[in-house]
Amino acid sequence: MNIIEKILAKHSKRKKVKPGDIIDVFIDTRAARDFGGANVVKNLVDHGLTVADPQKTIFTFDCNPGGSDQKYAANQQYCRQYARENGIQVYDVDAGIGTHLAIDNGLAWPGSTFVSTDSHANILGAIASFGQGMGDQDIAAAWAKGAVWFKVPPSVKINLHGKRPAGLSAKDIILNMLSIFGANKLLGCSVEIYGIEVEKFTLAERITISSMGTEMGAIIILFPTSAYLLKELKMITGKDCSPVTADPDAKYQEVFDLDLEKFVIMVAKPGHPHDDIALEKVRHQKIDSGFIGSCTNGRIEDLRSAAGILKGRKVAPGVVLKIVPSTDSVWKQAMEEGLISIFKEAGALVSNAGCAGCAAGQVGQNGPGEITISTGNRNFEGKQGKGQVYLASPAVVAASAVAGSITTPDQIPDHPAVFQTTGKKDGPTAKPHLKIKVDKPVIVEGNVWIIPKDDIDTDMIFHNRYLTITDIKEMGQYTFDNLKGFEDFAKKAKPGDIVITQKNFGAGSSRQQAVDCFMSLGISCIIAESYGAIYERNAINAALPILTYKPGSLEPVGLKNGDHISVDFLEGTLIHTGTNKIARINKFYDAQLAIYQNGGLL
Repeated sequence: MNIIEKILAKHSKRKKVKPGDIIDVFIDTRAARDFGGANVVKNLVDHGLTVADPQKTIFTFDCNPGGSDQKYAANQQYCRQYARENGIQVYDVDAGIGTHLAIDNGLAWPGSTFVSTDSHANILGAIASFGQGMGDQDIAAAWAKGAVWFKVPPSVKINLHGKRPAGLSAKDIILNMLSIFGANKLLGCSVEIYGIEVEKFTLAERITISSMGTEMGAIIILFPTSAYLLKELKMITGKDCSPVTADPDAKYQEVFDLDLEKFVIMVAKPGHPHDDIALEKVRHQKIDSGFIGSCTNGRIEDLRSAAGILKGRKVAPGVVLKIVPSTDSVWKQAMEEGLISIFKEAGALVSNAGCAGCAAGQVGQNGPGEITISTGNRNFEGKQGKGQVYLASPAVVAASAVAGSITTPDQIPDHPAVFQTTGKKDGPTAKPHLKIKVDKPVIVEGNVWIIPKDDIDTDMIFHNRYLTITDIKEMGQYTFDNLKGFEDFAKKAKPGDIVITQKNFGAGSSRQQAVDCFMSLGISCIIAESYGAIYERNAINAALPILTYKPGSLEPVGLKNGDHISVDFLEGTLIHTGTNKIARINKFYDAQLAIYQNGGLL
């Protein structure tokens, strides 16, 4: 077996598992964050469930350290009270990013399993641990039962050949890979990375690469343990860890051989992490702000890299540089090493540890017209504010902040770029649209909404500015209000309508609201070529009917927006009721049907 199969087999008490097997996986550590935690607790309370093992259960408050938003503060306090009553450990607002805490505190280890309401929980692949981001119902089930159902994914192997070019960061490596594979070529796969240079990667570098597996559409990016990694984990946690590797005869769906020597310093253009370009092609692009941090690049190595460039220099006039360490331990280490002083002397803002702009709850957000260069893992439109976000390495962000425009450390100009301000105002509000209760039929009829787009992410479906909403009745009104061309969807959609779209629908975050908003509107089903891995689980667990189709299979029907169709979940058919033309689609599989007929996972 390969790495993920070995971990899942061990945690499902099976001798062997293979892709497609649906198994119950025991979870070693079960986490909930501040924005998802309140909904996890609400699910448990509403269904009369209790926590199976408080010693394996934690809260991490990393989205909004300090509770600067009143709704976040209320959710955090609600979780604290629940934790006190149930003996659950809380890593509060002073602690930092939950996935990093899991690694540094030994809550996850090579070969372990970890789940969280964090779509980047697969960052644990950096230490050959199975980490998964899941929605509120999944996490509630894990807290109550200690295990969750999971479909064993297919695995692919990536070999990085050749020597690593000088100055090429881990962020550049993953951006190069994203430019090759995009957001859906490895969709739903477990990825293993190998190579002579790979064995030398530090923990921080592995974290950077694994963190952006979500943006690649992968279930997880796993690194086999190396002697260097095990030694580093021993230094951090004080614990000895056992090696985790694939069997010599492990099977993979596909093997890719990439030439590391051809990789270049890259940035991701605003809008999509996989829309990558050589930095040379955007050098001198004027910026308004820079951000260094997130679970992708907030380790001490990242801060040292930035400090080495900022020492003795100043951030360009008019440019704002925001720096957020990943954990409080990293913050303290940066202070002890004098890095905080360097940042402050350079004119940067240094915040307490946490997720920062990526989670919309801390420093890092930008305004209309603002151009930001960021070390974050996502730059979806609207994700980090109203402006545009380029993604890059800490070294590039630091150098660009000094230059006032995108550049590399070796080409910082003597005089920074001239700053010119721009800005727009917007902020329309949508009218309320109440949820309509829908029965659970196996055949539905409705009018079609055709959305011909790939990679529609959860920020386009249900933006993160609404994440504090816990009442499904309030969610429908915000559906697709961040998807260009469909901002009026919620106003025009009718109960029973059917959405048909393309590849990788629901990419990105683990938010359950991106499913619940459709239930709020009474959408009868969604049909797509494929779904983001977390989104697919969330929809199935919430009993929202979702189905898939093979490319080209719908063409004979000749569907247009507004056409009326009938969909059979059991037979896997789509019928145009006006012409009686039929298309074959993939029917419900057994586990999906069982959850649907149960009215949901819980």
